[in-house]
Amino acid sequence: VQLVESGGGLVQAGGSLRLSCTATGSIFSINAMGWYRQAPGKQRELVAAITSGGSTNYGDSVKGRFTVSRDNAKNTVYLQMNSLKPEDTAAYYCVAGWRPGWRFDAWGQGTQVTVSS
Repeated sequence: VQLVESGGGLVQAGGSLRLSCTATGSIFSINAMGWYRQAPGKQRELVAAITSGGSTNYGDSVKGRFTVSRDNAKNTVYLQMNSLKPEDTAAYYCVAGWRPGWRFDAWGQGTQVTVSS
């Protein structure tokens, strides 16, 4: 399976960006899809994820600002990021998993999000 991300870029603090990720290849029965991020010198962290049934899971630092959604017919997951802060600057990685729960087996190449102050 391949995860192809798009939508990263440079934005001012307070602005918005929307990330997209489409899964191609052996995509049968994907359970959860979502996003992780990693900033330089920091640990990788879960941003948000969503199951095929619509259950969601958000990292504490993005609750109320980011929204994850999914189009199962298109095997695509989206991340709408509002009220962006400089601390949101990171490489964002799309993830997908076939096992129950919030476990991920495939990773995208990553897309950079930079928020200027």
